[in-house]
Amino acid sequence: MHSSIVAIATAHGVSSISIIRVSGEAALEIAYKISHLENITPRYAHLTPLYNMQDDLIDQAIMIYFAAPNSFTGEEIVEFQCHGGMIVAQEIMDTALFYGARLAAPGEFSKRAFLNGKIDLTKAEAISKLIEAKSVDAAKILARQMKGELKVFVDESRDALLKSLAYSEVMIDYAEEDIPDDIMKNIVHQLDNLTDKIEQIVDASHRRRGLIEGFKVAIIGKPNVGKSSLLNALLSYDRAIVSDIAGTTRDTIEEQVRIGSHIIRLVDTAGIRESVDVIEKIGIEKTLNSVEDADIVIALFDGSRSFNDEDKKILSLIDTFENKHSIIAINKSDLECRLSMRELEKYNPIEVSAKKSFEKLTEKLESLLNSVGSGDELMLVSTRQIEAVNLTKSSILESKIPLLKGELEFFSYHLQEALKAISSISNPYNSEEILDKMFGEFCLGK
Repeated sequence: MHSSIVAIATAHGVSSISIIRVSGEAALEIAYKISHLENITPRYAHLTPLYNMQDDLIDQAIMIYFAAPNSFTGEEIVEFQCHGGMIVAQEIMDTALFYGARLAAPGEFSKRAFLNGKIDLTKAEAISKLIEAKSVDAAKILARQMKGELKVFVDESRDALLKSLAYSEVMIDYAEEDIPDDIMKNIVHQLDNLTDKIEQIVDASHRRRGLIEGFKVAIIGKPNVGKSSLLNALLSYDRAIVSDIAGTTRDTIEEQVRIGSHIIRLVDTAGIRESVDVIEKIGIEKTLNSVEDADIVIALFDGSRSFNDEDKKILSLIDTFENKHSIIAINKSDLECRLSMRELEKYNPIEVSAKKSFEKLTEKLESLLNSVGSGDELMLVSTRQIEAVNLTKSSILESKIPLLKGELEFFSYHLQEALKAISSISNPYNSEEILDKMFGEFCLGK
């Protein structure tokens, strides 16, 4: 923690501005050496020449000094805002390394902020996920977490568990005294309320995970219904090979595309049919896996061809995943319609043309994405957080068994496990290994 660290905080590539961040005891000294200034004022944007270790001019840039403890990490921080591109930024970073800093590990700036009490783990993870957010709704949720929404839930849960644990300890210590009859009832009521709240939060988090990661949308159908043509149309360029030969697409193709305020992962799949071709059968198996993993399924039917057994198989697949969001679309609406609507009526199909107009599809898809993303429920933004609340819930459920038997020592043990689990979301007891693993997923310079 006493060493000074440096990293380029902006993305690699050509840009107007690059930011190099230095944090630690030597940050200000390094700033003086690079800038050759005689006086550096905290929180003042200094426009200054920057020099390398041979005193050659690197760039004229903005330099800002944040004095400890009033900085992101709680340490001395200096930021250099230079002209974009990797050459200038790299030379500034190399100069800082020469003057005593070391290269920061991924997430080390945020880790130092946590260890110095500037942020808790809920805010740290919100910062990390905000960078990756795939929708406006996700950015709003993460902004609320950065303001402490999840921490409030953790603190309230801890208080409820501590209160129940205190009741238990009182009953253990004063077993021979007269204890109010409603204490047991109060404990069970508190734990039931907390368990119900955890279940609601976990359910909402699974349902809305696509807001953070990007909703996965799979396009399925029998061969030659126009799946690849639709993918290309939505992407506005020819990503997938299109031909009249059935089975042209033999593997899944995944690309990102923006629909409304959401960035989705769009998956083109192999046509589903009976096949003796080994490679095509592998592609069909991947299609079925894609359907299982998808948040939304677009089932495409060919309006220019009659309904057949292969179409029935697609509908059967949709019915198998009845809890999954699905859109039934009839493609090639610009051609003469030969498809009987009787089998599809109950699915409220929409007509599209991958070659001419698919506006109805994007409108329905955007509406569906907005409905999934709507709501003000608290959301867990990482697998680690979901595992922690699930462990809290299981420990609470396990605690009820000895509680109802009057085995209060075992009840208290399970309640302490629940406390450890819920506390790990914001401020774990003490585990350097967990911190290294979590912050190691951050990007450099953060």
